[in-house]
Amino acid sequence: MDKIKLTIDGKEVSGLRGQTIMEVARDNGIDIPHLCYHPKLSKTGACRLCLVRIDGKMLKTSCTELAGDGMSVITEDEALRNIRKWLLGLLLMEGDHNCLYCDADGDCELQRYAKIYNVEKTDEDFPRNPREVDYVTSNAIKRNENRCILCGRCIRACKEIQVSNVWGFTERGSQTHLIADDDRKIGESSCVKCGTCVQLCPTGALTFQTVSGKGLNWELKKESSICIYCGVGCKIDFYTNEEGVLVKAIGNDDGPNKGHLCVKGRFGFDFVQSPKRLTKPLMKKDGEFVEVGWKEALDFVAGRMRAVKEKDGPDAIAALSSAKCTNEENYLMQKFMRAVIGSNNVDHCARL
Repeated sequence: MDKIKLTIDGKEVSGLRGQTIMEVARDNGIDIPHLCYHPKLSKTGACRLCLVRIDGKMLKTSCTELAGDGMSVITEDEALRNIRKWLLGLLLMEGDHNCLYCDADGDCELQRYAKIYNVEKTDEDFPRNPREVDYVTSNAIKRNENRCILCGRCIRACKEIQVSNVWGFTERGSQTHLIADDDRKIGESSCVKCGTCVQLCPTGALTFQTVSGKGLNWELKKESSICIYCGVGCKIDFYTNEEGVLVKAIGNDDGPNKGHLCVKGRFGFDFVQSPKRLTKPLMKKDGEFVEVGWKEALDFVAGRMRAVKEKDGPDAIAALSSAKCTNEENYLMQKFMRAVIGSNNVDHCARL
């Protein structure tokens, strides 16, 4: 693509022809406020929070306006700041955005911009339309449309990433609201519980059931890992609370999954803190299983395999690998069998 040069807030930056102003700004470390925009989704310019001034005159949504060579862009002046404060004020007045009892408190883009622009909810007489609140029908997702800002991120995520087309808008004007399928409860809809809509929601309209009552967002500790449910190697950010309890999984954009997770990767981590989970090796002694150290267990297994190989040959030993392991671990298993044991008797659960 052809390179272009333009000026953003007096700073000369470069971009590629075909990029929007928002994309060029992000690539150059310039933050333009936005709520409906997300780099993984199509652009709509719905929230209008990303308005910028072009060539000292026109106001355009930076998430949809293409950057041009020689263009001069102002991302914030007094007029733009007042527009953003006004827009944020309308959003706060129309919905129920009380951070005291919202699961997204501390991890909410609307909250972030409200604090940046010093916007408070003041007009208590603003007409509101009570919307759907569903905390019980789904064991994965909580839904409170009174915190929805109609940005459409969940709709586009469900359509463009998951391709399930569960979410949609209905009605018009002030009556517009979010629906699942033909206006069903989320637990009664065709939702596959991938959680992509929750991960991309900028407010507390959609949240995870797993976090409810188990910790505040700023108390959670993040650690990155690899999903163990198949060989794709999806990268996941796991969040634990102060008690060390795992409460949620968020897809990491740096992995092959590009931040997307299936239902198993998103919610299949309850086994981690299950009391039935084995955390130490067990060996049978005097007819009963007892806990032993790893060295004792591995030495025992190695000795038994050595004895079988010496007595009946390497082909008396076989190995079955797992799709829940990484490709690298499966490679090591077959390498161990062929190079150490000397047998080609190795198979994989994905083929069975």
